[in-house]
Amino acid sequence: QVQLVESGGGLVQAGGSLRLSCIASGSGFSRNTMGWYRQAPGNQRELVAALTIPGSPNYADSVKGRFTISTDNAKNTVYLQMNSLKPEDTAVYYCAARRNWAGAYVYWGQGTQVTVSS
Repeated sequence: QVQLVESGGGLVQAGGSLRLSCIASGSGFSRNTMGWYRQAPGNQRELVAALTIPGSPNYADSVKGRFTISTDNAKNTVYLQMNSLKPEDTAVYYCAARRNWAGAYVYWGQGTQVTVSS
């Protein structure tokens, strides 16, 4: 059974920073290709950042240069460092995992709310 638990969301002013964490437990998923998605009210869930094998992480154009995804395998944790936050970054952020490095994201956390005030 795979469990993903996010934390670190909250309310921040525009220009501020937050760091989201996702602790992953269980087996049968790829720890090196986890990702972060977000969903704002009325919008579809969108990919924000994803670890890839091989190569550098992928980022949505809207967050490039501001967000950084990283992992600490010893802690089974994936992070999303978010800098220079904008009101349009307001959304529920979800951690996601795949069964293998090339598959679809099938495991999801419960989400953490990020609200950026102007």
